[in-house]
Amino acid sequence: MRATYLALGLAYLCNQTVAKSVFAHYMVGTITTDHANTDIQNAITAGFDAFALNVMSTDSWSTDAVSALFNASAGTNFKLFFSFDMTHFSDPSSFIPILKQYVGHDNYYTYDSKPFVSTFDGGTLTFGASDPNSGWTNSFKDVLSGAGIDVFFVPDFDDASNYPTDFFSTFTVVDGAFSWETAWPTVGAGVVNVSDTVDASVLGDAHSAGKIYMMPLSTFQFKHIDSGQNWYRIGESNIVDRMSQILSLQPDLVEVITWNDAGEGHYVGSFWDESIAGSNIGGYADGFDHTGWQKIITPFITAYKSGATDPSNITTADGNPVGVMWYRTLLTTSSCSSDSLGKPSGWNDAQDAINYAVVLPSSGSYTINVYSNNSVIGSFKGQAGLNGGTVTGLVAASADSQRVEVVDDANGSKVVISAAGTKDVLADTSGLCNYNYVVVGMS
Repeated sequence: MRATYLALGLAYLCNQTVAKSVFAHYMVGTITTDHANTDIQNAITAGFDAFALNVMSTDSWSTDAVSALFNASAGTNFKLFFSFDMTHFSDPSSFIPILKQYVGHDNYYTYDSKPFVSTFDGGTLTFGASDPNSGWTNSFKDVLSGAGIDVFFVPDFDDASNYPTDFFSTFTVVDGAFSWETAWPTVGAGVVNVSDTVDASVLGDAHSAGKIYMMPLSTFQFKHIDSGQNWYRIGESNIVDRMSQILSLQPDLVEVITWNDAGEGHYVGSFWDESIAGSNIGGYADGFDHTGWQKIITPFITAYKSGATDPSNITTADGNPVGVMWYRTLLTTSSCSSDSLGKPSGWNDAQDAINYAVVLPSSGSYTINVYSNNSVIGSFKGQAGLNGGTVTGLVAASADSQRVEVVDDANGSKVVISAAGTKDVLADTSGLCNYNYVVVGMS
């Protein structure tokens, strides 16, 4: 099977010259000019090529934010493109005007010289046609073609019936596919590792059809807004496993979910007060900085774009170790009886653990030690490239007693990089049942 995908990939590459790129899914919300500039500059520093702008409205708060982001990108090589949230739009006519407005912008991302467009969902919508493919052809692609705009359309249609079976023969309107749900283990599957079976299938089908595949990368999910939006979706070492799968499969594009979705917890960049004002999201996201994950995302991006096929090939720019640790602040044994929403669905998939990811150079000898309440709960011989894992044994204790250290075995076990927790771990809570992660970059 692996040889089959390799053969398809080689045949496909003969006709493709587009460079690999890595994007971050970006939730468009109210934003200040300064914060737009900060997000663009931070994404550039982290190594991203573009933001996929999740547009769910064309009201002024949304269009003003889009304008601020395009203005902030001007004069840089950083790009933006639209990912229309089809859980909020009933017809392409609602968003085609803003697409027309920006496709000619110098910073609008193009693929094969065409403006790139994606979606969140939309694979069941017909817009009055006989089937979804006809609906998207008639109401989207044909309308744009009539205006002289030929887009490169790579939607997330994994909500379509029977996805991914016969996807490209069913949806001839697309130029490629993006999967959202494959970024994490299937809901209800229990404590399992994320699978790349669907990704491999869609990638092979895409290349045999002369099309492309954009593969998702994410950390976890935690949403705690109301009774209908209260869930945990297993994280732990998900991002590490997913990086390995991406390097092995070599998809055409990668999209990180997300840069700033504080509501679902999987943000790897900043989120801003003005974007979540009027919601209770700050109650479980404020003070939970996730930018430490960029410590491993940046070298991963470099490795993927250079054609590395194994985690051992991930290196840092200066050859020094880098890493990150993450853990939850509430043990799974907590009752959460004081929280009106109670425990999130999927809580039993969570593990009381400290998670780590470390990139090590090929030279030298290193050991990774993991501590909870100042006691060693795991010790691992470091390997060249990306190391990562989930170490169970997290106990209720002070913040700084939860830590990960990387020691140089050849230098008297000198600690070369480390990280300590920033929030205490509790056995129970009299307040919010918070399953968000504390994420701390090593230094």
